[in-house]
Amino acid sequence: MLHRAFCSDIVAETVVVASVLLAASGAQAQTPPYFPTSHAAVEKMLAMAEVKESDFLIDLGSGDGRIPITAAQRFGARGLGVDIDPQRIVEANDNARRAGVADKVTFRKENLFDTDIGRASVLTLYLSLKINIGLRPRILKEMRPGTRVLSNDFNMGDWLPDKWERVGDRVVYLWIVPTQVAGRWRLTFDAAEGARAADLKLAQQFQELSGSATIDGQAVPLRDGMVTGEQVEFVLDVGHGEAKRFKGRLVDGHLEGEGWRAIRQ
Repeated sequence: MLHRAFCSDIVAETVVVASVLLAASGAQAQTPPYFPTSHAAVEKMLAMAEVKESDFLIDLGSGDGRIPITAAQRFGARGLGVDIDPQRIVEANDNARRAGVADKVTFRKENLFDTDIGRASVLTLYLSLKINIGLRPRILKEMRPGTRVLSNDFNMGDWLPDKWERVGDRVVYLWIVPTQVAGRWRLTFDAAEGARAADLKLAQQFQELSGSATIDGQAVPLRDGMVTGEQVEFVLDVGHGEAKRFKGRLVDGHLEGEGWRAIRQ
């Protein structure tokens, strides 16, 4: 669920960091000071992500390694932590050995902007607003739809979180990487009077979906549109007093759900 109470603060913060967006990829000067994520926040992040054994977790700015190590201990997940500070890497590897999970987690010295994040099913961050904004285009482009992204205390600007929870005086944010469905589609669907068709035009801003459909020559606005991973949901007034909720997912390049299907034009 989107929480619009953050909108004004997010927009204000985003204006401040706009000038660093393009420069972020090589900027060691942006490396934030090291503050370890609290154990309570670690537990909350892993719970919100619903981490399981099949997950591969990447922690950017991994510090002493506590997030990947806890994920491996508690859930059997594999993981990678990267940090720019070599002392943190030594510490994290020692902690992994002591915890008995050195076979499941790896730590390496690396600029986080060089890390192959596309491998992850869960991405965890405790960085800064500037770095989060700098990472955002890569997250949306390189990570698979459905990947869970979590940040301790720093948001993603105008990409609003799908969920957030307070942990003491901190906030943990969760985003689910959305599939990209903007464009024109030919929609067919079941209605009370039989099979019907419409031309569907979708616009997308992160996980928010808007647009319209042309049904029987009449333009109808799309309502309550949302993309969550590969899942898509929206409402159309299809005529005869019927408001139809379309709920489905992207499958092999087309959208489909119970009683409906859309082919990209």
